[in-house]
Amino acid sequence: MVSQEQRRRQLAREKFLRQQQRRTAARRKAHVRNSVIASVLGVVVIGSVALYATGVMKNGKDDKANASADVSPSAPAPSKAPDPCEKAAPGSVKELSWKKEPAVTIDKSAKYTMKLDTTCGGIDIALKAAAAPHTVNSFNFLAGKGFFDHTKCHRLTAGGIFVLQCGDPTGTGSGGPGYTIPDENLEDKSLKGNVYPAGMVAMANTGQPHTGGSQFFLVYQDSQLPPSYTPFGTVSEAGMKVLKKIADAGENTGAGDGAPNATVVINKATVTES
Repeated sequence: MVSQEQRRRQLAREKFLRQQQRRTAARRKAHVRNSVIASVLGVVVIGSVALYATGVMKNGKDDKANASADVSPSAPAPSKAPDPCEKAAPGSVKELSWKKEPAVTIDKSAKYTMKLDTTCGGIDIALKAAAAPHTVNSFNFLAGKGFFDHTKCHRLTAGGIFVLQCGDPTGTGSGGPGYTIPDENLEDKSLKGNVYPAGMVAMANTGQPHTGGSQFFLVYQDSQLPPSYTPFGTVSEAGMKVLKKIADAGENTGAGDGAPNATVVINKATVTES
C-alpha cells in the first residue's frame, strides 16, 4: 500500500518531468517560429528564445480564464520569507551564443573546481572531469567567457525533489548557450536507487537525451529522479550551508516549485585547474 508521503513524492517527480516536457515543446515552437522568420528576412537566427517560461502561460482571454480556474479566491497568498542574500554586484548578463559545442581542451586527468560567487555566499564545486569531460569542458569554456556572470538561479523545488536550478541567462528556464552537449556519467556510483544525493550537481535538460546546455541544478537534499541528468560535480561542505540558507528561505509560490525567495545571483563563476 502506497503511503501519503510516497504518493506526494511521486506526484512531485511527475510534476518535475511534465515541466521538462513543456519546456521541450516551448523550445520546439520557438525553433519553428525562428526558422520562418529566417526564411523571410534571409538571416540566420542563432539559438531559440522561448516566449513561454512554463507551460501554464497562454495568450489573450485564456490567461484570465486559466487564472480564475487555477487560483482559488479564498486561498491565502503564500508567505514570503525574508531574503537572506546580499545585493547583486554591478553588471549585466552577457548575450552570448554559439553554434556548436566547444572542442574538448581540458585535461581529463586533472582536478577542476568551479566556484560560484553568489549573492548568498560562495559555492565551491569539485568537478568530475574524467567522468564527464564534455560537461566539465563546456562549463570551463562558458565560465571563461563570463556566460554565467550576473545570472539568477531561477528555480527552487521543495516538494519531493529538492534542487536549486541555475545557469539560464534569461532567467526563464528556457535559455542556453546555443549548443547542446551529450549526456555523460549516468551510471555514476553515487546514483543509488535513482536518488541524486545531497551535494550532487547535475545538468538540467529538456527531457530528451543529449539536450543539456548551460542549465544545471544543485541538490540540497536527497532527491529521487531517473538517472537521465548528467552528474558532474559535488558541492563542498561550506557550499552546502549556502544552499541550506537559500532553501530555508523557500520559494515564491508556496506550492514547492517556483523562484527562490532568496535573490540568488551568480556574481562571478570561475573554473580552475589544480
